[in-house]
Amino acid sequence: MKKFDVKTLAKIAILGALSFVLMMIEFPLPFIPPFYKLDFSEVAVLLGGFAIGWLPAVCIEALKIVLNLLFTGSSTAYVGEIANFCIGCAFCIPASLIYAHEKSRNNALKGLVIGTLCMCLAGLILNYAVLLPAYSYFYKMPMDALIGMGSALIPLITNRLTFVLFATTPFNLIKGILVGLVTFLLYKHVSPLLHK
Repeated sequence: MKKFDVKTLAKIAILGALSFVLMMIEFPLPFIPPFYKLDFSEVAVLLGGFAIGWLPAVCIEALKIVLNLLFTGSSTAYVGEIANFCIGCAFCIPASLIYAHEKSRNNALKGLVIGTLCMCLAGLILNYAVLLPAYSYFYKMPMDALIGMGSALIPLITNRLTFVLFATTPFNLIKGILVGLVTFLLYKHVSPLLHK
């Protein structure tokens, strides 16, 4: 991993700003509860992670969240921002570390697959143990109401565990596949710019 010289800091700033812009372009999936929205902000984070390392990727992820809070505030009592940061790091850190071990297309693909699986696992655990209860608490919305939003779309959802299994996990899996695919297709084209 390169040290944080001026050039590295500039790359982090540019990719953080790009990630923030991509975060603004979000959309719900028709078969997932509407408070889960898909965006491609992790593409910029992964590009940074592949080019300059896992720690810069974490900085890009953090910068994206800070910019989002500064410019748009929080509509989720900070629960969504904390979730986005933690789950984004669970995706980008393993992918960046695996790619850094041997910079090849195969390792990039392996890193993206393992990163997606880590994101799904982190999303499952964090949503079950922390995020859904926090969302319920801060919004004064009973857990049954949240579960009801899920079961209206997916009849298999009957409790918190089935919510994270049949709503959160498929959402993160779809996000990981789409973001990973875009990153895989883009990286070699933009890497000369990122290595200058």
